[in-house]
Amino acid sequence: MPTGTSTSQKMHADEPDIDTSLVRRLIAGQFPRWADLPVERVDSVGTSNSMYRLGEDMVVRLPRTEGAASDIGTEHIWLPRLAPVLPAAVPVPVGMGRPAEGYPWSWSVYGWLPGANPAAGRIAEPELLARDLAEFITALHRVDPLDAPPAYRGETLAARDEATRAVIAELGASADIDAGAATAVWEEALRAPTPSGPPVWIHADLQPGNMLLADDRLAAVIDFGCAGLGDPAVDLIAAWYVLPAAARPAFRAALGVDDATWTRGRGWALSIALPELGYYRETNPVMAGNARHVIRELLDSRPAHG
Repeated sequence: MPTGTSTSQKMHADEPDIDTSLVRRLIAGQFPRWADLPVERVDSVGTSNSMYRLGEDMVVRLPRTEGAASDIGTEHIWLPRLAPVLPAAVPVPVGMGRPAEGYPWSWSVYGWLPGANPAAGRIAEPELLARDLAEFITALHRVDPLDAPPAYRGETLAARDEATRAVIAELGASADIDAGAATAVWEEALRAPTPSGPPVWIHADLQPGNMLLADDRLAAVIDFGCAGLGDPAVDLIAAWYVLPAAARPAFRAALGVDDATWTRGRGWALSIALPELGYYRETNPVMAGNARHVIRELLDSRPAHG
């Protein structure tokens, strides 16, 4: 599961108090067969859930926000169905907890997945990872969409226009970004043709914190809270969030995406990274640093090549 620098401070308004003691009480009260297992906070840069390792083989995942809690039911239904058809491991739920001990929402216990998060821009085998990611994305996009829920990012890019321009103006005014360059990338994405086919299964949040590597290869993809039906271009954000520029052509070739889809992917990456930078500058410096990296990659690269 995720490894790296984490923060124990709250990142959201009205975030509940979560600590090891709470997790022990919840487990003892609802899963007494696991009450004697050690509990240890997992270092993670995740923003939606707090994670605690339970024994050697499990992890407890407690939502930090009501929105994240609303994803639990979907994950418990769909992850067991997705796991057998995907080429990398995904979390397998082994228990769903109820609100208790002052904690207001449902929570989950999953099987533990070994591995480490990739460090954006410092990938040992970038072209191998590019092909692994393309294989995973291709398999996910081919999953039967029957009865699938809409993705968290299932809207069009145009629906994100007002919010994206607002954050460009905000970050430009504080000299965090080149507002003119960001606007140019964004407007190019808005001009790209919309998807020609029906929505497909997407993960919708393929960031470093949601991937696990083992021996420099993709071992697992985690956190399916955003997953559902949407524009396949959303999953191209991995090109800028994870892969170095030199590996992006291999990633794009393995996926076989056209110019319009690639350009929309750039727009999706920008429209996700910008608000992350604005929101997490003070509360999650690792997430903010990742967002700065993505924005820099998008603004520095030429559209024809990346």
